Amino acid sequence: MEEVLDYIKKNNLIKPGEIIGVACSGGVDSICLLHYLNSIKNELDCEIVAVNVDHGIRANSALDTEFVMQFCKNHGIRAYKFKGEAVKVSKEEGLTLEQAARKVRYGVFETLISRGLADKIALAHHMQDQAETVLLNILRGAGLNGARGMEPMRDGIYIRPFLATPKEEIMAYMDENGLEYVEDETNKDNTFSRNYIRNIVMPTLRKKFKGVDRNIVNFASICATDDQYIQNQIDFGTLIVDSDTVKIPLTYFYQNQSIINRVLMYAFSKFSQQDIESKHIKMVRQFALEANNGNIISLPNKIKVCKDYDYITIGNIKKKDLGEVYNFKTGKTHVEGYGVIRVVNSKKMPTLKAHQHMVDADNIPVEAVWRFRQEGDMFAPLGLNGSKKLKDYFIDKKIPQRMRDSIPVLAVDNKILAVADIEIADEIKITDATTHFLKISYEKDLF
Repeated sequence: MEEVLDYIKKNNLIKPGEIIGVACSGGVDSICLLHYLNSIKNELDCEIVAVNVDHGIRANSALDTEFVMQFCKNHGIRAYKFKGEAVKVSKEEGLTLEQAARKVRYGVFETLISRGLADKIALAHHMQDQAETVLLNILRGAGLNGARGMEPMRDGIYIRPFLATPKEEIMAYMDENGLEYVEDETNKDNTFSRNYIRNIVMPTLRKKFKGVDRNIVNFASICATDDQYIQNQIDFGTLIVDSDTVKIPLTYFYQNQSIINRVLMYAFSKFSQQDIESKHIKMVRQFALEANNGNIISLPNKIKVCKDYDYITIGNIKKKDLGEVYNFKTGKTHVEGYGVIRVVNSKKMPTLKAHQHMVDADNIPVEAVWRFRQEGDMFAPLGLNGSKKLKDYFIDKKIPQRMRDSIPVLAVDNKILAVADIEIADEIKITDATTHFLKISYEKDLF
């Protein structure tokens, strides 16, 4: 296993002082990785801990957890165990059992990282796993990005020290050290795509083609080099990224297909790109060029794509059902689905900052309310002679259609006095005659 240590150092997978959480199911690969990393921890100057996740799928999965805990006790390794509910997650979120188990597992990993209990998570993927992944991605219609397979390190957190190690070396190490492990009976269930590749397709290929695993891995390495070159030609800084969405300028969709394909995969990677295939990429490209503004399409894993004027927005796009009415008053008003609106009295003109409006209090009727847009709303924005439909105002301002129903407006009947955090009506503006000032501040919820 000398090559493994070289691989770790070459790819800078482990830094001195780090706590490495080893994902350990009790299977042969993860037990081997746990034992090996623990044996070289002093040389790497790191701490090794085991992380076991019982997905709650199999009746006897608790026995595997007990095995891992006993193994760690025997070898003086600190261990964490977690129980998940993959079946429940699968039903509630409409995911396959594989997807749900992965979500549960990575949720645990992210929690450990966020709490400082581990700096990185080591996964036991080996050379044969890499070959299977590349083949599976190709069969699902992946391009270069999918054909490059798994990386030695992902997101600076998930490391794969065994990725260049053949399965035969892992089994030899287990025999040499007299290590026991448990078998997961679901690994024989060929209804799972990966098991079908592992148990049926790859053994057949190995009979016909010598060194097929290494050849596929070498192919993946070539793809990774070429793909990285193309990636380096893209300025991802022009994308607008937040916790819910990624906005891609429409101009990208007129560039070379290789460029926009990678921009889209980058966007999907911010959420879940499981089950995002080439047909979905093609669908979004066509949608961007042909759809009308405001149109929305749905993709796997609850991802939605919306055309917003000069952008394509991808992510968690929700249309809210908002019908509450809130009296206009001084103080704080929490508007469900939007955030907080604060109104403060002032006898002089205060300094106006971002996300604030200044209005003449005497020109706001007592019956004014905060609500959301309705049919027939009219608005005479600041500096405009006459009014226009609120719908036309939104179009002129290029407010995305999906957002219009979640922007509060200050209204009296169908007359709009203010559009939250955007503009006020001309009739409530500050003038030389104003003696009673109101400062309105807007603070959106973080979803």
